[in-house]
Amino acid sequence: MQENILIPAEVALKDITAKRVFPMTFAWSRLEGRPRTANFDRALKAEIRDALWMLCKQWQMGEFEGEDAGSPVTAKLGTSTASLYKYKADDQAVQAFDEEVPFEAKVEQRPLPFSTLEQHLSLDLRLVMGRRWLQLLKDGGLLTDAIRKFFLKQYRFTKPDPTKKEDAGICAHPEAWQQFAAVAGRMVDGAALFESLGSGVHYYDDPDFPPGSDVDAFKNAEEQFTAWYKDQWYQPTEPQNNAWEPGQLEYQFAITAAEGDTEKLMHASAYYQGHLDWYNLNVDLQDNPLGSLPEGAPPAPPPVKRVQSLIPAPVIFEGMPNTRWWAFEDGKTNFSTVRPDTTELPKLLLIEFGLVYANDWFLFPFKLPVGSLTTIKGLSLTNSFGENFWIEAAGKGRDVDNSRWDLFHLKTDSDRSVAADTDLLLLPTVAKIQESPASEQVLFIRDEVANMVWGVETIIPLPSGWGKSGFEAAAEFFSLLQKQINDTVVAVPPPMPAADGDEVAKIRYEIMNAVPENWIPFIPAHVTGSNREVQLQRAAMPRILENDPDPTPDKVRPRTSLLQEGLADKLPYFIPEEEVPRSGILVSQSFKRTRWANGKVFVWYGARKTTGRGEGSSGLGFDRIVDNTK
Repeated sequence: MQENILIPAEVALKDITAKRVFPMTFAWSRLEGRPRTANFDRALKAEIRDALWMLCKQWQMGEFEGEDAGSPVTAKLGTSTASLYKYKADDQAVQAFDEEVPFEAKVEQRPLPFSTLEQHLSLDLRLVMGRRWLQLLKDGGLLTDAIRKFFLKQYRFTKPDPTKKEDAGICAHPEAWQQFAAVAGRMVDGAALFESLGSGVHYYDDPDFPPGSDVDAFKNAEEQFTAWYKDQWYQPTEPQNNAWEPGQLEYQFAITAAEGDTEKLMHASAYYQGHLDWYNLNVDLQDNPLGSLPEGAPPAPPPVKRVQSLIPAPVIFEGMPNTRWWAFEDGKTNFSTVRPDTTELPKLLLIEFGLVYANDWFLFPFKLPVGSLTTIKGLSLTNSFGENFWIEAAGKGRDVDNSRWDLFHLKTDSDRSVAADTDLLLLPTVAKIQESPASEQVLFIRDEVANMVWGVETIIPLPSGWGKSGFEAAAEFFSLLQKQINDTVVAVPPPMPAADGDEVAKIRYEIMNAVPENWIPFIPAHVTGSNREVQLQRAAMPRILENDPDPTPDKVRPRTSLLQEGLADKLPYFIPEEEVPRSGILVSQSFKRTRWANGKVFVWYGARKTTGRGEGSSGLGFDRIVDNTK
């Protein structure tokens, strides 16, 4: 039976619970809002009820939370800007830096491929130049029937003969053969005409030149033709403009900027990417390395020193998160879709910058001319509390210190510990370049079985001006040469059949097998003066044709200008062994086009090098026993 306990009214509830006279059960009531509708449109509108409600929302979003820190209000920046003064392509002569030409075109320019060792190329360009020449003569009233016939005879296209060995490079490819046959005797070879203009041999001195012609008018047409040609294609008309280093398969150049009585040297020892910018150059600490400019060149302009007051502005980017309640980001950048892995540090830093520290960065708009080198002498900053701060470069310190943070800074080439270079280099480069398909392409691969390196011509330039698969072009060329021999040499009678009882050999000895003609070998060779260091030297495979009456087979020559280096002068071609890694390299040449700041269009022929696709095997073998299938 439970005892009833009377509790006086004046006894507090807390006293009863403290004495624990009998067990008690506690209960709480929670107030929560219940939506009366499933539509949240009105709730998301954030309607303003009164000022107190607005202040509460600002407090809820953390807008009243602040740090004891000021915001930058004004700044003073002191700079010294020097113009780029000298330019030197590879080991050529020094010349003045030209800001009227895109720097990519200046560095990458290569001669147009008008011919190889055995045949003419670029029929399309030759026809365009020939048509332009006839148009200039017509506009000047010089194009008569006699003049037209003279130039068609003097600078003519001959119809290729498939029975001649010297025309095999054209006749082996049906598309090139058809085009040459179509223009033979009908069009003027403009490239041959342009070449003769620079040789000193004048066509109007020829006995067949029509008499009574105005020679001065033809000279004026030649000047217009030369100016048109140079305006259409930007290429190295002089050796000093060629920065291509065939041994390293890359571009090498150097530039300087005048800094008072001294010059600052920056060089690019390995440019091959096709996109030229500040990161392709390093600072060289040599004294007066490039030498003097030719006599009569203008002196170097002195550095321009300026002190300018600037107003800092917060860094803003599209889709930037906004922490204020009454402003929303535009949503163009959705950080929620960025899903980095734990090892993708750049993505993690980007998200942290955008979401956490974006409002801690400020921007000083400061314009600099292209083709200049700028040194920041100092930066003074004043915040909202009136405090002044002296800002130092984040990338200061020793150049070998990997822990320092820097951006847009050049690396210094030096054997000793030197201070990091914090200057800002602005090259006169372009943001966009149009590039044509490769007209020629060579894949350098390592063949460990044959113990050599192969330069595989994957794209070969045709005489018509277009590129073609090197494997297909090599097969067509070899088939035509074999056909020419079969058509001119009496067929060798088949061997006598074996008599009854004679045993026929099932195997035979083979000295060496063949590889496709677009595989050009590079064999190891000792470096001059060294017994251990090895370099790669271009070699040649013999061309083995059945029933060939010549006891000495021809050498298979490359058909790309990249691998024909030195062949015209009968010079060897060497490549350092370290230039061809196990992954291989892919070198190509193509036409490039861009528009410069003054509106002028530049078209040039340039090269590019990229990573290959690994090792390969040519199948070349020596001293083999093979099945006797004959």
